[in-house]
Amino acid sequence: MEKSISLQPYVKKVSVRIDRNMLKENFFGYGELEGRMIIAQVQIDFEGEVVSAKLEYDAEKKYPLMSLV
Repeated sequence: MEKSISLQPYVKKVSVRIDRNMLKENFFGYGELEGRMIIAQVQIDFEGEVVSAKLEYDAEKKYPLMSLV
C-alpha cells in the first residue's frame, strides 16, 4: 500500500498501518481489510508547499476520515 501511494505525484513521505485489533476472522477463516482498519499518513510537497495529512477511523462518525495535520 505504501509503495503504491508513494508513486503518486508530489508524495514525499508515506506511512500505512493496519489496526489488527479490528481484524476479525470471517466464515471462511480469514480476515478482510476494511477502510476503518487503515491508519495512513502522507506528506505532500507541491511547488515548495508542504502539507501533511492523516487518514484514520473516526469511531463517533463510524467512518475513516482524512485530516490535515
